[in-house]
Amino acid sequence: MAVVRSVGNTTPEQGKRTLFKRIRRHWQLYILLLLPLIYLAIFHYWPIYGVQIAFRNYNPIKGFTGSPWVGFDHFERFFNTYDFVRTLRNTLTLSLYSLAAGFPFPILLALGLHYTASKWFKNSVQMVAYAPYFISVVVMSGMILQFLTPKTGLINNIRSVLGFSDLNFMGSPALFPHIYVWSGIWQTVGFSCVIFLAALSAVDPTLHEAAIIDGASKVQRMWHIDLPEIIPLAILLLVLSLGGILSSGFEKILLLQNPLNLRTAEVIDTYVYRVGLVSAIPNFSYATAIGLFKSLVGLVLVIAANQLASRFGRSSNVF
Repeated sequence: MAVVRSVGNTTPEQGKRTLFKRIRRHWQLYILLLLPLIYLAIFHYWPIYGVQIAFRNYNPIKGFTGSPWVGFDHFERFFNTYDFVRTLRNTLTLSLYSLAAGFPFPILLALGLHYTASKWFKNSVQMVAYAPYFISVVVMSGMILQFLTPKTGLINNIRSVLGFSDLNFMGSPALFPHIYVWSGIWQTVGFSCVIFLAALSAVDPTLHEAAIIDGASKVQRMWHIDLPEIIPLAILLLVLSLGGILSSGFEKILLLQNPLNLRTAEVIDTYVYRVGLVSAIPNFSYATAIGLFKSLVGLVLVIAANQLASRFGRSSNVF
């Protein structure tokens, strides 16, 4: 009892001495930890101080604290403009379309590769599927534009051989969401399936052995063994994806935009870039307010999705 009482009544000074001893004993690990902490402090936490310009009429000469306080005026201005409805609709359309169309494909590819008997064929498919992920966004956007050029593009040349007329893909607002989403799936599906392949390799092999003895087919084993095992991981990735639902890939969309498809290609990120940096009179406060609104919506979606996943009895483990 005396030992328990002494441990439970540890003073702050004793706790500090214990901490200093632990740091002195494992100082190499704390040195390694110091670099990421410095990075987070400089590039992720210090910039939060500048978020206050969303509530001010920011003037670079007067600085953050010297600029006049306007409260929620910039938010109300954004909510009352036609651009709010258009950019929010386009952002949600591209994000939800990408999430709904792209989420099942890594799981299906991982299941197919996991059950492939030929090692040579499996490695070949993996290499072909992974390769597009390592192509930069600029190069990928250039390839898309070259493939879809009306007169000399590969797709229109194939259409001409088949007897169809040329189609201006990048000049059609209705086609832009499809081009953006499916090119993104092609680029990321191979790399995204790596996580599910790792999860499938951790499934207890005795479950498959028992299922094979009972006469279960591969499809039945996928449905009753593999999918239940990887569903918690899939829900976790879905929750994390919902946090960036208003972040629709700024670089790629900006590179694929043109005056003809701007009606469906203008999203919140490109709108912030346009009004905050490249306009004739840059409005830093207005652009910051829009970016802060996007971040708050993402935070709310992550918390709501995590609570929903927990209510359904799945282990999300985000918070």
